Amino acid sequence: MTGVISRRAYEPGAAPEAVRTDWEREGFSFGVFRDPPDQLWADFVHGTDEYVLLVHGRMVIDVGAERFLADPGDLIRIPKGVRHSLRTLSKEGSVWYYGYGHWQGADHG
Repeated sequence: MTGVISRRAYEPGAAPEAVRTDWEREGFSFGVFRDPPDQLWADFVHGTDEYVLLVHGRMVIDVGAERFLADPGDLIRIPKGVRHSLRTLSKEGSVWYYGYGHWQGADHG
């Protein structure tokens, strides 16, 4: 897979309103997760494409066979049908935005 992570795609601590506007323009939903330290979301597969934007904290994110250490401002693109997991590494927990939709003309391989 190519183009899974975009480092510093947004400023760390990006305002939810600005991100929501960007994503809704692309036809994506918008939500917020606030996770405690060591929270694990394991082995998810969705029928839609997904955005994950780390806002606060640090996470390790597995997308297919690739692993990324994500910092605030990093945007992760998870293609539909690809197994993925997220774990919060920060002692203070994490805050991250997520959205589901479909990338137009996306190459999912």
